[in-house]
Amino acid sequence: MSVVDLVATAAGLPQAWSSRRLGQVGETCVKVLRMDELSVEQESHDADEALIVLDGRLELDVNGTSVSVRAGELYMVPAGTTHAVRPGSHGALVIVESAEQ
Repeated sequence: MSVVDLVATAAGLPQAWSSRRLGQVGETCVKVLRMDELSVEQESHDADEALIVLDGRLELDVNGTSVSVRAGELYMVPAGTTHAVRPGSHGALVIVESAEQ
């Protein structure tokens, strides 16, 4: 695989919050997506999930607590934790999660 411009790849995606799988490392999948200002319904996963904001900001509700993740920051969502995207998120996001999800 060649070098991937993550921000450009996210910006070029046709639909916000629809991720593109970039690859797999062992049992872990690496995806990129473009965020928009809209909220996303709450969810939880059976495995931990890493959320890395490349640019912009990710606004989360994690078990009823507001969390802001800025460009260059990582937020780890523990397995089984209910989380939702709040309105106002924008930019590019990398998700590292179990390939089973």
